[in-house]
Amino acid sequence: MMDYFKHEKALVSDGAMVGEGTRIRAFSNIQSGAKIGKNCNICDCCYVDKGAVIGDNVTVKNGVSVFEGVTLEDGVFVGPNVAFSNDRYPRSRREGWTLEGVSVKKGASLGANATILCGVTIGEYALVGAGSVVTRDVPAFAIVVGSPARQIGVADKDGHPVKKGGNDA
Repeated sequence: MMDYFKHEKALVSDGAMVGEGTRIRAFSNIQSGAKIGKNCNICDCCYVDKGAVIGDNVTVKNGVSVFEGVTLEDGVFVGPNVAFSNDRYPRSRREGWTLEGVSVKKGASLGANATILCGVTIGEYALVGAGSVVTRDVPAFAIVVGSPARQIGVADKDGHPVKKGGNDA
């Protein structure tokens, strides 16, 4: 018995672990060995690889591939078309490559079309702006934007900028 929703046009391999209350939308593909927590929303056209770990209450919007080595902790929001990498020196059909993961900590949000390079940790409740290219670690509660992403402020747990001395952070 499934205790999660799977759209009739979604693929979920037998060896995938999917938590109660999770919704997997059309044209998504969840591989054997993927771990998805409770009450998640995996939107249309997503791919979750073996070895990917998704916590509870995570939203992964349309067109996102969560590759092996990527960990999304509880409460993470991943905007549409966010790109994760797991190989620092990618080449087609190369043996012996080194898997480098990405860790997105509790409550962080990644804006649409952000690119997250391998080996990076995004801190708790951090906010990555749409279209940003994250090439290094992002501190907890930081707001980062641009290419490469640079910190422009500090966010609260709800994702709103924190004001310092009357000025925006």
